[in-house]
Amino acid sequence: MDLSTVQTVLETISGFIWGPFFLIPLLLGTGLYLTIRLGGLQFLRLGPALRLGLVTRKDPGAADGDISQFQALTTALAATVGTGNIVGVATAIGIGGPGALFWMWVTGLLGMASKYSESFLGVRFRTTDAAGEKSGGPQYYLERGIRGPFGKVLALSFAVFAVLACFGIGNMTQGNSIAQNLEASFAVPTWVTGIVLTVFAMVVLVGGIKSIGRVTAGLVPIMIIFYVLGALYILIANVGALPGAFAQIFSEAFTGTSAVGGFAGSAIIIAVQFGVARGIFSNESGMGSAAIAAAAAKTSHPVRQGLVSMTQTFIDTIIVVSCTGLVIIATGTWKEIDPETGEQLSPALMTGAAFSHGLPGDWGHIIVTLGLVMFAGSTILGWSYYGERNVERLFGRRAVMPFRIVFSLVVFIGCTVQLGVVWAFSDAMNGLMALPNLIGLLILSGLVARETRQYLRHDPKLRADQQQIDAFMAGSPGWEEWKTQSVPVVRRTR
Repeated sequence: MDLSTVQTVLETISGFIWGPFFLIPLLLGTGLYLTIRLGGLQFLRLGPALRLGLVTRKDPGAADGDISQFQALTTALAATVGTGNIVGVATAIGIGGPGALFWMWVTGLLGMASKYSESFLGVRFRTTDAAGEKSGGPQYYLERGIRGPFGKVLALSFAVFAVLACFGIGNMTQGNSIAQNLEASFAVPTWVTGIVLTVFAMVVLVGGIKSIGRVTAGLVPIMIIFYVLGALYILIANVGALPGAFAQIFSEAFTGTSAVGGFAGSAIIIAVQFGVARGIFSNESGMGSAAIAAAAAKTSHPVRQGLVSMTQTFIDTIIVVSCTGLVIIATGTWKEIDPETGEQLSPALMTGAAFSHGLPGDWGHIIVTLGLVMFAGSTILGWSYYGERNVERLFGRRAVMPFRIVFSLVVFIGCTVQLGVVWAFSDAMNGLMALPNLIGLLILSGLVARETRQYLRHDPKLRADQQQIDAFMAGSPGWEEWKTQSVPVVRRTR
């Protein structure tokens, strides 16, 4: 079987997994169900969560963990704010029309409940590995929260798919995007980019989560502010086009832009499908990945870190994705024709063209290229940690350092080869990661809702200190279990 056949098979599998009749309704349905069970928590508690995550930045008095709440947030943001925020948004709008952006918003808002729940569970059921580092995520909470063989199968399935996915969507594809863009924009040879990225990754990753946390805490705010300010300048310059852009987004979300062939109503199905799929690709809500970073945070209660982690989806989708989408729609670039091909601009060029229309000189092109470099580079760091924690779950602590070295070396491969098969494989693995996690979220939703209500009844504004929390949580179900989860777990290595 040649590579083209393998790619075709993988794309068929990926198309089914991410199609309108499998993962998309499950993701949206889970987000809606959790939103109802949690009483719209993502809307009612967003303000205090943003204050705790972005202003306070660390949980006062909380010492049990590896990194601060802000570092856990930026590590998760590093993994999610990537090519999906630039190329993914352009893909959704280019195929699904402006209405796709509306469905990306819906996915983000409902996904905040999923992101809260998985991050809550990541902290709630975290453990401590043989080196004294926190380890948590679906690979643990699915087994520890769902007793019996079924929970173990879900946990191990997630771990296997996460390790496979991290080398694709979190490594080679990101490195390839960086290398290709730097070569096209600044004539930097791909092998040079590969060497620089590999050395950078190895230096940071060998230091573990504390090193990753320090780098992402410095890099992520800068890259997001840099990109958003460029987009805001364009939107202000095109302010007259914004009412029409919003009208298109909302009207075409329910009518769709004309689809080629198909049955009546096929346009709206395409808008929903690509809006939801690219939205989830961007913010990863429901996939379980952010719970791994959340589990490393120093926090005084799982609810607090769950709420901080929830803001990641808000920042990624409601802020960064919106900036990209509105610039593409307001400048009219989404319907622009490529003079070389006579067809619609490709998603890889669309965002760059939109920024170039709105900014003087070459600034638009430079901002998108540098934004993509920073976004994709930080994604490599975030996903390396996700892969590492799942390798530790499967093979024990001794496998962690070899994984870090191999992961860094694979970055070079991604920068220097063509990745059609890898993209298709990565999309499939991402979808398969989400499946056991979503099943687990539905099963554990009662525990999440019960313990969330218990905590927020006493501290709705997230201002209590550790002593106050210990006092009002004393005797509550699950509290003592969580407080004693710092005993190291030593696993037989293979």
